[in-house]
Amino acid sequence: MAGGGISTTVLINLVKNAKSSIEIQTPYLITTRLAQTLFKNAVDRGVKIRILTNSLASTDNVEAFSSYQTDRETLLNIGIRLFEFRPDAAERTKIMTGELQEKLDYQPIFGLHAKSMVIDNKITVIGTFNLDPRSANLNTECIVIVHSKKISQGVLGGMEIEFKPENAWETTLDYNPDSEVSNYKRIKTWTRKVIPKEIL
Repeated sequence: MAGGGISTTVLINLVKNAKSSIEIQTPYLITTRLAQTLFKNAVDRGVKIRILTNSLASTDNVEAFSSYQTDRETLLNIGIRLFEFRPDAAERTKIMTGELQEKLDYQPIFGLHAKSMVIDNKITVIGTFNLDPRSANLNTECIVIVHSKKISQGVLGGMEIEFKPENAWETTLDYNPDSEVSNYKRIKTWTRKVIPKEIL
């Protein structure tokens, strides 16, 4: 598929030049062979990579999750640490409903929509770019890149909160939180595996 653009090229170069760490938040995590190769090369250089994305329980896009689910083991084998956002994330409950939650007769489902990246604790990327082929090749996306340790510390502080167990599950080769949803949603997600990754 043709496509790409300035944002895509810049992000590729940032990953290629990372020296120690890459921290990512993305609602949708759909990795092409190119992305997987970039991440593997980074890990092989000694770069530590953590990615927070939505869990099946928190996502509003089962098509995108289905593709991520297919590649999840590959990403883990590359050496990436994967975290999946909880629908009952404590931090979101505190911020969004707080004390009001005790009076509500339902529990809201919280999803992750942040699109941010911190590289080497000193470069911050924030914008509209999801980690998926649609953002890379089809949509018009924009990002802001800030070279500042102070800004990076602030963004990382927020990320660290959302990486905590009360806000996200860490997925491993032995565990994933897909069982937290109904059989219906799991089957619905499985049927979406026929959709080509390139259009997601």
